[in-house]
Amino acid sequence: MRAFLFPGQGSQSVGMGKALAEASAAARDVFGEVDEALGQHLFRLMSEGPDEELKLTENAQPAIMANALAVYRSLTQEGGVSLEKAAHFVAGHSLGEYSALAAAGSFDLATTAMLLKLRGQAMQRAVPVGEGAMAALLGADLDLAQRIAATAAEGEVCEVANDNDPSQVVISGHTGAIDRAIEVAKEMGAKRAIALPVSAPFHCSLMQPAADAMAEALGKVEIAAPAVPLFANVTAAATADPDAIRDQLVQQVTGMVRWRESIANMAAAGVEEFVELGGKVLGPMVKRIAPDAKVISVVTIEDIEAIAKELA
Repeated sequence: MRAFLFPGQGSQSVGMGKALAEASAAARDVFGEVDEALGQHLFRLMSEGPDEELKLTENAQPAIMANALAVYRSLTQEGGVSLEKAAHFVAGHSLGEYSALAAAGSFDLATTAMLLKLRGQAMQRAVPVGEGAMAALLGADLDLAQRIAATAAEGEVCEVANDNDPSQVVISGHTGAIDRAIEVAKEMGAKRAIALPVSAPFHCSLMQPAADAMAEALGKVEIAAPAVPLFANVTAAATADPDAIRDQLVQQVTGMVRWRESIANMAAAGVEEFVELGGKVLGPMVKRIAPDAKVISVVTIEDIEAIAKELA
């Protein structure tokens, strides 16, 4: 069994998609459709920068999705690969869940781009710059991370945002609380604690205003049943029910990304191969969760051509 995975924020970089667009008409079409849907030259920003502008959440989220879907469209339209035949599940890390749903046909590309633009703007507006922060706890499992967060909170928000793999958990909340967590993490048993260069505290209760905005936006769009089930971030379980997917996308804004459990549960369900489309961020996490699994990262036209031979 096989699952297709789609990366989340942090996988953006200036130049992303440029070589693929030169090599693939399907990829060029994706970038053009996203630009048209958003009314901005997002692909030019992806290709040329500046990096500071690409890193802005409202740009990074649709850019990462566009790159992943460009790889996916190139694989399916030009490589002759059928999602239903090639994969048993799809999953995405945070914003990557939207990419996964677009690939599986739940959203069209324009709707996905507009939802992610709104999601990025709403997340940025939810907490004034400087009042929220995130940190990665390395050499810490979920239990230790929760204890560190509880110790550091002192009446402020300090919560686990991403349970990425057995050795990496991300916490999110008020800046003061995250600073305290970084100070106590090592003495409580973590190997290292690193402040993350993010502009907002994602996946914690401070994001409730953004969750409300997404509930309103998602209530206005039609969600089709995905062609293959989605392993959702907030449940670490498979679903193909559009109403459940809508609810889970709202919960995901403030909820923990249960990535470690998602991969472990897919492996337990029989998935032996994980294919990351549009990035190389998730693969190392997957190997730490399911060491025996085969992991393939598909980014370049050469990667696409190689896996198309295997899957078509």
